[in-house]
Amino acid sequence: MQVPGRSGDAAAGEQDAQRTVLVRVGAAPAHLPPLRIVAADLATRADFDLDSVADLRLAVDEAAAELTAVAAPGALLTGTYLVDDDQMEVTVSVPALPEAALRQNTFGWRVLTTLVDEVRVVDGQQDEQPLLGITLCKQRLGRSEEPGADGR
Repeated sequence: MQVPGRSGDAAAGEQDAQRTVLVRVGAAPAHLPPLRIVAADLATRADFDLDSVADLRLAVDEAAAELTAVAAPGALLTGTYLVDDDQMEVTVSVPALPEAALRQNTFGWRVLTTLVDEVRVVDGQQDEQPLLGITLCKQRLGRSEEPGADGR
């Protein structure tokens, strides 16, 4: 599987695929909980601090909610999770309505940009259908950067 924003040799691609989790759910608010649960579980297992886990959970939920508003009828939201040694990258995408666009001047977008270290819009095509997505990157705090690690 090719993960957006990633490149490299075949060995690197194979290693990324081994650390990639893919979840698909219906593009409706009632179906969003698995996306945020997987994000929180993977971040916890990767030793992210509790605040970062909560931030990722909220960011994935907000990104998915933004995308349900532009989803084509009957579309599936796809969550792609990649955990690296120092970060977690989550891309949530959906086949979108023609001419749909993600607004980046909303309160929800502002929330996204404060919860994670990087937010990118994915804008493309899938089988001649417009595809919109949001990629979220969250860095893992180093041991010396964790709250209380300096003895205070």
